[in-house]
Amino acid sequence: MAVAVGAQAPDLSLQDQHGRTVRLSDHRARGDRPGSPVLLVFYPHAFSGTCTGELQELRDRAAAFDEAGAQVLGCSVDSLYAQRAFAEQEGFGFPLLADFWPHGAAARAFGVLDEERGRAVRGTFLVDRAGILRWSVVNPVHEARDTDAYLKALARL
Repeated sequence: MAVAVGAQAPDLSLQDQHGRTVRLSDHRARGDRPGSPVLLVFYPHAFSGTCTGELQELRDRAAAFDEAGAQVLGCSVDSLYAQRAFAEQEGFGFPLLADFWPHGAAARAFGVLDEERGRAVRGTFLVDRAGILRWSVVNPVHEARDTDAYLKALARL
């Protein structure tokens, strides 16, 4: 079951495609630091057709996410090496997180791990500056998500 809107989002600590540790909590507002909302986008696998198309759309609309002050984070169970090759091939300027080991732990924490197949389903979570989940959508593996819905949710923050 996916995390409920209005609940504290689970923190995650994963490596991005460059081996840097990324924590969801690093984006929270603290003291005089404003923080940033995070759009966390789980996808089944790097290089697959629908996943590539969805992430290309995020790449192509990066200016809209930047304007909203949001950090986009992609996440799949692929290794950081696969994530790096995928990001370089497609020119993704946002972090791709490797939920590789323990396998699928972040996807499981957000309730979007397909345990039978060992991959994430298409879950997207908008986490505000306080670390609260404000919006989410979960689609089956074969069904692409609507990027316009992400931007509409960000506008409501």
